[in-house]
Amino acid sequence: MATDSVNGAVYDDDIDAEIDYSDIEAKYKVQYDEGLDNILVVDGIPVIDKSKLDKLLTRVAKDFGKKGAPVKPEDMFMPWDDAKGKSKGYMFVEFKNADDAAYAMAAMNGHPFDAKHTFYLNHFTDVEKFVNLDETWAEPEPEPYKPKEHLRAWLGDPQGRDQYVTYRGEEVEIHWHGKPSQCEVAHKRTGWTDLYVSWSPLGTYLATLHRQGVRLWGGSSWEAQQRFAHPLVKLIDFSPNENYMITWSHDPIVVPEGMPQGPQYFSAEDEGNNIAVWDIKTGNLLRTFPSVLPESEDGTKRQMQWPALKWSTDDQFVGRVTPGQQISVYELPSMRLHDKKSLKIEGVVDFEWCPLGDKDREEAEKAVAAGKKVKENMLAYWTPEVANQPARVTVINFPSRTILRQKNLFNVSECKLYWQNQGDFLCVKVDRHTKTKKSVFCNLEIFRVREKDFPIEVVELKDSVTDFSWEPKGERFAIISTSDPNLGNPAAGITLKTDVSFYQLVRGKGDFKLLRTLPNRTSNTIRWSPRGRHVVLATVGSSSKSELEFWDLDFNQDEVRREGPNQSKEEWGVGIQHLGTADHYAVTDAEWDPSGRYLATSASAWRHTLENGYAVWDFRGQELEKHILDRFKQFLWRPRPRTLLTKEQQRKIRRNLKEYSRQFEEEDAAEESNISAELIAQRQRLVDEWNAWRRRCKDELEEERKKRGKKVEPKPKEPEEEEKEEIEVWIDEVIEQTEEVVED
Repeated sequence: MATDSVNGAVYDDDIDAEIDYSDIEAKYKVQYDEGLDNILVVDGIPVIDKSKLDKLLTRVAKDFGKKGAPVKPEDMFMPWDDAKGKSKGYMFVEFKNADDAAYAMAAMNGHPFDAKHTFYLNHFTDVEKFVNLDETWAEPEPEPYKPKEHLRAWLGDPQGRDQYVTYRGEEVEIHWHGKPSQCEVAHKRTGWTDLYVSWSPLGTYLATLHRQGVRLWGGSSWEAQQRFAHPLVKLIDFSPNENYMITWSHDPIVVPEGMPQGPQYFSAEDEGNNIAVWDIKTGNLLRTFPSVLPESEDGTKRQMQWPALKWSTDDQFVGRVTPGQQISVYELPSMRLHDKKSLKIEGVVDFEWCPLGDKDREEAEKAVAAGKKVKENMLAYWTPEVANQPARVTVINFPSRTILRQKNLFNVSECKLYWQNQGDFLCVKVDRHTKTKKSVFCNLEIFRVREKDFPIEVVELKDSVTDFSWEPKGERFAIISTSDPNLGNPAAGITLKTDVSFYQLVRGKGDFKLLRTLPNRTSNTIRWSPRGRHVVLATVGSSSKSELEFWDLDFNQDEVRREGPNQSKEEWGVGIQHLGTADHYAVTDAEWDPSGRYLATSASAWRHTLENGYAVWDFRGQELEKHILDRFKQFLWRPRPRTLLTKEQQRKIRRNLKEYSRQFEEEDAAEESNISAELIAQRQRLVDEWNAWRRRCKDELEEERKKRGKKVEPKPKEPEEEEKEEIEVWIDEVIEQTEEVVED
C-alpha cells in the first residue's frame, strides 16, 4: 500500500502494476531517424583553408537553395587534412529527411559551382556499396531497343511536299501542300492550344500555349516532346538553332507553397520576374528576368520590345538591353554574364546581332576541323543624341568587344537596324528632323561589312520610310516611302498613298543605285521570296484596300547575261516585271512558303470578323485555293532546315534541271491520265445507274397498270445492238501568239 502525502489518498501498488500502458507508450513514443539516407556526400568542393570556411559554406547553401533544396551551413561537415591545413575537396550535407536528400541529389548532381569546380553527389549509404564491390564480371543483359520517332521525318516525304498549320475556332490542323491530288490533312486535334501555335525556326517542333505553360510536339504521331511550366504565358521565342526558348507572361511569377520544385520549375528567387529562359532538350529553367519597359521623352512607358532577349546566330550568346544604360550578354547554356560585366553604353536604345551567312558557316566548319580559332560574332547598336554628343551607330566584335566601325549621326529622331540575312550589309534607317523639327525625312546609312574598314554608303530620301526589306541572299533592297500628311494618324479607315522603290548595289563603285520606283501605291508591306528575285507588295490591315502585287526582278536575266558587257547600255532596272495583281479582302497576313513558289494570305479573326479564311497563290499571282472559314485565326508554313547539299551539288542540279523537269512532267502526265480515267469511269457508272433506274421505273409502271386492269402494250422488240463508234473531238484554243523576227 502507498499513501499520497498531499491529498492523503491511498493507492494499491499491485493494482497499478497490472495496468497495461503499452498502447499509449507506442502512440507517443519519440521516433528517431537512425538511418543515413538523409546524408549526401558532395564532391567537387574547392580546396580551401579554414579562414574561408564560413564564406564557402554560405555560397554552397545559396546554390542549393536556388535549386529548391534548402540547407543550412550548420548542416554541412567539411573533412580536413590536418597536415596541410586544407580541406579535402568534399563535404557531408545532412537534410531533414530522405526525400529532401533525394531531391537535392537530382537537382544538384553535375551542378557547375564555378569555372573550375562541378558538384557530384552520392548518398552516404552508397559508400559501402562502392567500396565492397563484387569484382566478378557479369555480362549485362541488353536492354530492348525502343525506336524513337524522327522529329524531321516530314522532310523524307517522297513527293517533296511542304506542310502548314491552321488554327480555326478550337481546332488545329496540319496539312500537306502540293498538287491538288496531294493536298490532305496530316493531323488535327480539337482544343490543342489555348492561345496560338508556333513553329520552331527549323520546323522541328510545334509549340502550343496553355494556361499552365508551353508544350512542344513533333514526330509523325505528334507526341509531346517537352513541356515548360510558365503559367499564363503569352509570348515565346526560339533560338535560331532550336536549343533554347524564351517565354514571357504579363503576370509576374508567383511560387505558392506546395508547388513542385526542381530544375524544371520556378523557385522563390524567380518571383516577380516575367521572362524565363529554358533549355529545350532537358526542359530545365536556365534563368529569369524582369520586364523592362522603356520610357519615352514625356516619361510615359512604351510598349515592351519583343523579343526582349536577342540570340546570336550560333546560339552561343543571348543579349538583353537595359535602355539608356547597358547591353548585357549571357553565355549559353550557363546564362552567366559574359566576363562578369555588361557593356556600359550611355543612352543605348537597341542592338542587333549579325547573322551568319553560308560563307561564314563553311569557314567556321573548316576552322573547327583544322583546330583554328572560329570567327567572332558581331553586333551593332545605336545611341541617341545626348547633350552635345551626336547620335552614333557602332559595330563591335564579340566576345572581344573590339570596335570595328562607328558613325556619328545628327538631327536624329529614331534609328532602326536591318542586317542582310547573309551578314554582308547593315542598313541603318535614320529618321531625321529639320532644324525647326516641323518635318521628318529619312536617310539610309548602309555599311558594307565584307569590305575593309566597313565603307558606308548614304542613300538620301525626301520622304518617310515605312518599311524596309533586304532581298534574301542578294544585293538589293526594297523600301516603301510616303509623303502622305495622314502618316501617324491612328484614325481607322485611312489608307496611305505610298511609293515603292527598288535599289541594287553597283559592283565596282560600291554604291546603291535606284532600279525603279512604283508611284501612287497603297502597299504597306514587302514580302520577299526566301529564294530572292520575286517579291510581293501587299496592302495589309486596311478596310478599303487589299491588293497584292507580284513582281519579278530578274524577268529577262537570260537576255542580260547574253548581252555581257553591253548590258550597261540598257535601261537600268529593265528586268523588273509585273507578273500579276490579286485581291484578298481584308488581308491581315502574307507569308511565302520555304520553297519560294507559293504565297499564303490570310484574314484573321484576331483583327476583324469579315470573311475570315486563307488563300494560296503561286509566284505569278494565280489563285490556287481559297477558303472562307468562320473564326479562322492563324496560318503558318512549316519552316525547313538549311540544305545539306554542298555548293557543287546544288550547281549540278541547276545544270541538269531539264532532266529532272522531264521526269516531273512524266509524273504529272501520268497523274493527269489517271484522273481522266477515273473521271470517265465515274461518268459511265452514273449513266449505268440512270438507265437501271429508268428500267426499274418502267417495270413498276407496267405492274401497276396490270393491277388496275388496264391494257398493257406489248414491249417493242429490242433491236439488235449496233456497234457504237466513239468520236473524240479536239478543240484548239490559241491563248497567246508571239511573233519573233529572226535575223540571219
